[in-house]
Amino acid sequence: MRRDRKVQIVTLVVLAGALAVVLFRSGKLEPARALVEPKTDPTPQDAIYAMLDAARAGNVAKYLGYYTGQMEASLRQTIAETTEDGFAKYLRESNAAIKGIALNEPSSLTDREVRVRVEYVYQDRNEVQLMYLERAGKDWKISRVDTAERVKTVIPYGTPVQ
Repeated sequence: MRRDRKVQIVTLVVLAGALAVVLFRSGKLEPARALVEPKTDPTPQDAIYAMLDAARAGNVAKYLGYYTGQMEASLRQTIAETTEDGFAKYLRESNAAIKGIALNEPSSLTDREVRVRVEYVYQDRNEVQLMYLERAGKDWKISRVDTAERVKTVIPYGTPVQ
């Protein structure tokens, strides 16, 4: 093989590799990964994280989609009284102060209901809330929540390490 031909082949391989890296980083190769990794059913934690993401973004429709039963009806009533834009603003503002979230493993209550302890980390405090989720087909939806309780923190969030 001539030297020119070898240079062309090496150049094509390098360009193909660079293209693969760009496509992978941009998420265009995700479908290929789906063929390798089996799809798992959503977990209760997935529903809670997605609900919090929707709240942070102020996406009212998506936020409502993670609730069921009396909780959903109550939220719909609140939205009707405050307007969707007002509720979206409330969601964004109430979640802006949250620095982190910690979820415990779900505790099974029945074959289709679980309880999850959620700890919200703020700059000056932590709060704990129990969320109850019900299975709705393959998905989990929040059916009720207990009142958040303040938890004493030994070292506040953001304290410099000495």
